[in-house]
Amino acid sequence: MPNPSLRQRLQEPGLISAPGVFDMVSLRLADSFGFDALYMTGFGTVASLTGLPDAGLATYTDMVGRVRSMAAMARTPLIADGDTGYGGLLNVRHTIRGYEAAGASAIQLEDQEFPKKCGHTPGRRVIPLADMVRKIQVAVDSRNSKDFLIIARTDARSSLGLDEALRRAEAFAKAGADILFVESPESEEEMRQIGRSFHLPLLANMVEGGRTPVLSRADLESIGYKIAIFPVTALLAATQAMQSVYQTIQQDGSSAAGKTPLMPFSELTQLMGFEDVWAFDRRYADPEA
Repeated sequence: MPNPSLRQRLQEPGLISAPGVFDMVSLRLADSFGFDALYMTGFGTVASLTGLPDAGLATYTDMVGRVRSMAAMARTPLIADGDTGYGGLLNVRHTIRGYEAAGASAIQLEDQEFPKKCGHTPGRRVIPLADMVRKIQVAVDSRNSKDFLIIARTDARSSLGLDEALRRAEAFAKAGADILFVESPESEEEMRQIGRSFHLPLLANMVEGGRTPVLSRADLESIGYKIAIFPVTALLAATQAMQSVYQTIQQDGSSAAGKTPLMPFSELTQLMGFEDVWAFDRRYADPEA
């Protein structure tokens, strides 16, 4: 069942900042900070699961398995990337039912052609508006609980312009979407225009090095955004740190002189739940073993 606290939090003042999680370690770590929501990033999840680009190569089965694992472990509501719904209208129904049963609190669906591409990369094309409206209608009708939120995303800005993206978002709102996501505005003024255009909660995608400026909490709130996702921030930081560590080991043959900050091993074991294992062993281990 979806966590109802995300829908409740949308009714309260203030921006919901949702960091990206891409594997079970990042999920456990982010879950310990008390965020209002976590964002299961498609880019990062596909990368960590398959080692491949987020270009429509991961299947529904791949992704719903990750949703189930993350949602089962997290105390924090999980927003999950559902790409295009993995096919036609029947696939969308199957995806909605699967993600909801897996425990996600919200699913993001987008209007790209299949196979989709990462939202801040070139070459994205969108399906006809009427087709996406039907997908949103199917999604709304297929969920069991209104606590499972439908985030409708349009990628039309990059190929068809901002006016078309706004027109699509308005149609998605009329189709019953709970949250609107106009992907890849290319300036703060464009973001302000989006903020002036809708009364539904708006989602901003903050991608460092992407097409959209990364703004402060105060600026996002003043523009009118309700949710800000940071899908690859932690992944970029982790990959940079790993690159430094691997380079040191390759050059020196050891980590002894490494300068990359490391989490103490004792803290990592605590994060991963070893204290529970040790307590279990103390209680149940064979005294003669």
